[in-house]
Amino acid sequence: MPFRKASAGRSSLDELLTPQMAQLDYEAAILVLEQTFDEVQRHLQGNRSVQFAPELQPQLDALFSSNTQAYREVLIGCLLAKLQDAHVDVHLPYVGHGPTAYNARDLDEQVVNPFLQSKQIPSSKGPFLNVFRRGIKFTKSTREGLRDKKGYDSFLVLVDHVSGTTDDNQLRSILRALLAKFIQLREESHIAVARVHRVSLVQLRSLITNLLAIPSGGRFPVFLVVATFRALNDAFDLGWTVDYQGINVADAASGEAGDITVRQSGNILIVAEVTERIVSKSRVISTFTTKIAPLGIQDYLFFVREADPDAYQQAHQYFSQGHEVNFLEIQRWIYDILAVSGARGRTSFIHHLIEMLDQRDVPRIMKVGWNDLILKLTGS
Repeated sequence: MPFRKASAGRSSLDELLTPQMAQLDYEAAILVLEQTFDEVQRHLQGNRSVQFAPELQPQLDALFSSNTQAYREVLIGCLLAKLQDAHVDVHLPYVGHGPTAYNARDLDEQVVNPFLQSKQIPSSKGPFLNVFRRGIKFTKSTREGLRDKKGYDSFLVLVDHVSGTTDDNQLRSILRALLAKFIQLREESHIAVARVHRVSLVQLRSLITNLLAIPSGGRFPVFLVVATFRALNDAFDLGWTVDYQGINVADAASGEAGDITVRQSGNILIVAEVTERIVSKSRVISTFTTKIAPLGIQDYLFFVREADPDAYQQAHQYFSQGHEVNFLEIQRWIYDILAVSGARGRTSFIHHLIEMLDQRDVPRIMKVGWNDLILKLTGS
């Protein structure tokens, strides 16, 4: 989506004194950042790489190896400014540098820093220009006054490249590569999972809906179903153990018959499979012949968004053979179970969900998504 024609954002005294300076549309900048970030996340979740100019990859890697966070944050601002106004000179981040300069401080305060903070990406707490002396230009002459000269050298190569690029597609390609590195940085960092102790049934309905909408590679649906089984067990002291296996782990390799196994005194009570895809008749047949019949499972559940009518018919045929195969709509089942589990069950549900989310190997996008929803839920 192309930027809209640049318009004035928040006017500072410097801008009023220098009206000929490039004016940027901060709302448009935020929109481009959000859209590009979502696009990159989808690529990375699909195990697809984000393409970038090979000759510049060493400089980009060095930028993220540097202890000076500001260098990589400034580069976001440079790209947004250049995308919005091709005449901007990204070497000139201060008001007073002339008509081709831009206000990098306002761009950071209104767009870049809030964006990085909202995505829980490790970033500067204050304006990124604080590491530079006031009025500097991103040129070789600035190098002498900096501690991290090696990091600045890599930064300057990339700024020069952005400055000389006039094609929007190439600029967006750089932005995608840069954001991919920020996502990788977040994945390598620790993100504390927000705690909440009491959530009402009405709030849980909204929370479950929004959690299922977060891209998670199938993890959130499994976590929600496991937490619900465990909450049911805790609420009524059923003596169950509820185990689940990792996403994309083959059942044969794990020794389990499905995604979730509920046992009592070591005996299998329920085996459940959680899927976001439509369950077909052929899948029911395959599950029966490879898992249900050989293991003598009497109660097998498919937690689904949708099932093919033929799948229901096929499952009905197995009932006469002593095996029940049933289909449950995830969101409705969770809500109904939590409704009858009382406050004790709902508190347990939240506890188990947080416990699973807090594991080291859980993707950061899930933790960030959870934290955002809890923040909106509690208003804190």
